[in-house]
Amino acid sequence: MKTTLVIMAAGIGSRFGGGIKQLAPVGPGGQIIMDYSIHDAIAAGFNKIVFIIRKDIEQDFKEVIGDRIEKLCAQKNVEVAYTFQALDDLPAGVALPEGRKKPWGTGQAVLTCKGVVKEPFAVINADDYYGREAFRIVHDFLLDYTPDQPARYCMAGFILKNTLSDNGGVTRGISKTDENGYLTEVDETSNIVKTATGAASDGRELDAESYVSMNFWGLTPEFIDKLEEGFAQFFRSIEGKELKAEYLLPIYIDELLKKGEVSVKVLETRDKWFGVTYQEDKQTVIDAIHALVEKGVYTKDLFDDLDA
Repeated sequence: MKTTLVIMAAGIGSRFGGGIKQLAPVGPGGQIIMDYSIHDAIAAGFNKIVFIIRKDIEQDFKEVIGDRIEKLCAQKNVEVAYTFQALDDLPAGVALPEGRKKPWGTGQAVLTCKGVVKEPFAVINADDYYGREAFRIVHDFLLDYTPDQPARYCMAGFILKNTLSDNGGVTRGISKTDENGYLTEVDETSNIVKTATGAASDGRELDAESYVSMNFWGLTPEFIDKLEEGFAQFFRSIEGKELKAEYLLPIYIDELLKKGEVSVKVLETRDKWFGVTYQEDKQTVIDAIHALVEKGVYTKDLFDDLDA
């Protein structure tokens, strides 16, 4: 079965310090975080990669990563495709609000895959390191896809304490499950910081062992049609907030859960997440990747360990 990894990279271009954070070298061979995600996805069995980018960064993106990954994937019999997120790509009858500057969020990003992704797929952020286990368990879940179960999804469930930054607050989708491990609620919580006892948000103590969503979802091709319906509904609900409102995957999936329209199995992963939320995070990520290479989790030249 073909399975696709969708990488949301349209946000590339937001700068930290002297560079683009998603393209900062972190590996011993100059690899970026995205390289490790693609490596782990191919190792897990994904055989199609879709990059969601913006038209204005297409040339730079292909020069930095796209062309190189396309050549590599051709050798591994992995297909590569692109879709493009645009501010003015709106539902019929919706006009672009005057003054709106940025695209409409991760929900709109994945919606660009309509017509391109026709198989079960995983979706991730471009600038997050998720670990090998997450790709394996999500891929294996997707292999059970059948068209008669179009609303059966999964989520890589990270442990909150494994996803925090030493350098400031982060936003995480704190996730609740039922007794069978199915997602019941996603609470997007901002400004989560490490504390002596675990974690807190704006002074409220949080369970550091709770599951969180890191925007690593396993979805069916039919989900994209739901996203399209939801995007039109989104514009009917944001009157007065048109300049800043965002159509976000976890919030929309939470809405579908509350309506009883979908099921989401939470697949626990104990791997530690890494990401460059703050400029100071970069060295932490570099140190962590180098430690994984020293342990033999990755080879220095990365993709050398993958069979064609």
